[in-house]
Amino acid sequence: MIPRYSRPEMVAIWSPETKFRIWYEIEAHACDAMAELGVIPKANAEAVWKAKDVAFDVARIDEIEAVTKHDVIAFLTHLAEIVGADEARFVHQGMTSSDVLDTCFNIQLTRAADILIADMEGLLAALKRRAMEHRMTIRIGRSHGIHAEPTTMGLTFARFYAEMDRNLTRLKTARAEIATGAISGAVGTFANIDPRVEEHVCKMLGLTPEPISTQVIPRDRHAAFFATLGVVASSVENVATEIRHMQRTEVLEAEEFFSKGQKGSSAMPHKRNPVLTENLTGLARLVRGMVIPALENVALWHERDISHSSVERNIGPDATVTLDFALARLTGVVDKLVVYPDNMIANMNKFRGLVMSQRVLLALTQAGVSREGAYALVQRNAMKVWEQGRDFKEELLADPEVTAVLSPAEIEEKFDLGYHTKHVDTIFARVFGS
Repeated sequence: MIPRYSRPEMVAIWSPETKFRIWYEIEAHACDAMAELGVIPKANAEAVWKAKDVAFDVARIDEIEAVTKHDVIAFLTHLAEIVGADEARFVHQGMTSSDVLDTCFNIQLTRAADILIADMEGLLAALKRRAMEHRMTIRIGRSHGIHAEPTTMGLTFARFYAEMDRNLTRLKTARAEIATGAISGAVGTFANIDPRVEEHVCKMLGLTPEPISTQVIPRDRHAAFFATLGVVASSVENVATEIRHMQRTEVLEAEEFFSKGQKGSSAMPHKRNPVLTENLTGLARLVRGMVIPALENVALWHERDISHSSVERNIGPDATVTLDFALARLTGVVDKLVVYPDNMIANMNKFRGLVMSQRVLLALTQAGVSREGAYALVQRNAMKVWEQGRDFKEELLADPEVTAVLSPAEIEEKFDLGYHTKHVDTIFARVFGS
C-alpha cells in the first residue's frame, strides 16, 4: 500500500529486513534441532548464530538473486558470506524453500493478526463509550431509507459494537488457524529431515506444526484468514455508510469532526464532506477484492505449484496494512463523531407523528377491529400526512371511525416516545453484559 494508507508498525512486518530476519531464525533454530539430534555438528549450528546481531544486506541479497533467480538461495548465499562457507554448509539441511517461505509467511500473518486484534479492541472501546453516552438519545430508525419507528443513537452504536465483537472473535480464530509452520521437506514426507526439527522450530517461533503438508502449508488456512479480513472490512464499511448517511445535509444527525483549518472543497468554502468514511468505503473494497485470489489459491497442482506465490506477495502486505489503517481511522471517526440530538428529534417530527402508526394499528386490532380494517383506517390518515402535511394525531382524533374505538386519551398515549425505549437496557445488557 502507498504510505498515505499505511501505519509503520504493520508495514514493518512486511519489510525485507523483517522477512530475512525471520528466514534466518527458521534456519538457525532448524540447525539447533538437527545438532541436538546428531544430524549436524553442534559447532556448525552454533556458528550460524554468529549472524544473530548482524543486519542482513538487502541490496546484497538482491544482487545475488539477480544471478541465481532464486530468493531463498540468494539469502542462504549471503548468510554463508556472514558466518563462513564451511560453517554454513549444513544450513537448510533436508529442507525445501517453502519450509522457509511458508513458515515465515504464517509468522508475518500472525503478527499482523495481533495488530488487527489490538485495533479491533480499540474500536470496540470507542463504540462502547459512544453507546453509553447516547443510550437514550432518540433518533428515527429507517428501513429502505424511509422513516420507520423511533430507536436511539446508543442502540446504533451498540449494534456496531456487537458486530465488531463478532469480528474480534473471527480475527482470533483466523490467527489461530494460520499459526502453523512446516519444516517437512520437498513434498512434506520428512524424508530428509526429522519431524522433531519441525516441532522445535515451531515451538521456538510460537507456531503449531502443520499436521500434514505437501511442499506447502495447505492454502485453505490462508483463504480463511483473508476471508475474515474481508468480513471485517465489510463491517467497517457498514459503520462508515451509516455515518455518511447521517452527515448528509438533509439529515445532519451526526458528522465527522471538522478540525480547525480543515477545508472541505477547493471550489466551495462552505463544504464539510464525510471524507474519512468515504475513504473507508473505498479501502473496504480493496480488502474484499483480495479475498477471491486467496480462495483461488487453495487449488494447487499435486504437491505444489507456484501460482499462489505472486498473489500472496501482494495480498499479504496490502490486505493487512489496509485493514490496519482502516480500523485505526474508523476508531478515530467514532471517537470524535459529532452527534446532533436536536436534529434527530427534528427529523423524526418532520412527518408529525407518522412514525407511531404501528402502535395505533395494534391498538385498533386489540380493540376488536380486524387487521385489514385497522390497517385501512390508519393508512388513510397516514396518507394525509404524506401528501398534505397534516398532523397524524390530529387526523386520528378527527376520524369518527377511529374515535368510535379508541378514546382521545388512548390515542394520545400511543404517541409516547418512552414506549420505544423501554427495552434499551435489556438490549444493552445483552450486548455489553449486566
